Amino acid sequence: MKTRKIYFSLLAFVAAFVITSCGSPVTLTSWKNPADNSKISKIVVMPLFDKLEYMKPFEQAMDAYFTTQGLKALGSLDILNPDIKYPIADIKKRCDSLGADGILVFVYKGTDKSQSYVPPTTYTTGGFGGSWGGGYWGGGSWGGYGGGYYGGVAGFDAGSTVTTGGYWTTTSVVNLKASLFTKSSAEAIWTGDITVTDPNYVDQSATTIAQDIYADWQKYNLLKYPPVKK
Repeated sequence: MKTRKIYFSLLAFVAAFVITSCGSPVTLTSWKNPADNSKISKIVVMPLFDKLEYMKPFEQAMDAYFTTQGLKALGSLDILNPDIKYPIADIKKRCDSLGADGILVFVYKGTDKSQSYVPPTTYTTGGFGGSWGGGYWGGGSWGGYGGGYYGGVAGFDAGSTVTTGGYWTTTSVVNLKASLFTKSSAEAIWTGDITVTDPNYVDQSATTIAQDIYADWQKYNLLKYPPVKK
């Protein structure tokens, strides 16, 4: 039973590793205009992407995270028609009428792809010994079921050597440019160069990006209110 507990502990560790490894790594390199002391309390998130199926989940995930932190946020699709080309002045007026004091714009800057070769690997499987293959499953009250199926698998008890073939992996890095505009300045008061490595889901990546941006804004003292205490 002790060996069995160790085995399930290993499985739990592997499962936890897989879950935590599924996230897409995000990097943020930012700049803040030192001469501008504007602070924000409500923003409009505006991703200028080519596809609506990317824009909607991106906006929703970012709005949801900012809201949990106390920063009011709206998505551009909630206030603008994506089929209409608006003059910048009209967009600003619309945001002003909603009480927004900032517009966070995202621009897609392309995707970089690279390949790397993973060489063949040789390792040994098994190693649990007779307590699994013959002892636990193979006899006693389990009788012929254990001995005939699990106990009869060649190499289960003693372990076996396995060699995996070499293969190529492709890494994709998505590049975004974020810019924060406020009513007090015609130029962006904050910008961020963002990379997302091997993104799986738009909403998950957007949440991580929002977390990094919010922490950065705290660092630059861009928020009008104290952060929400957890």
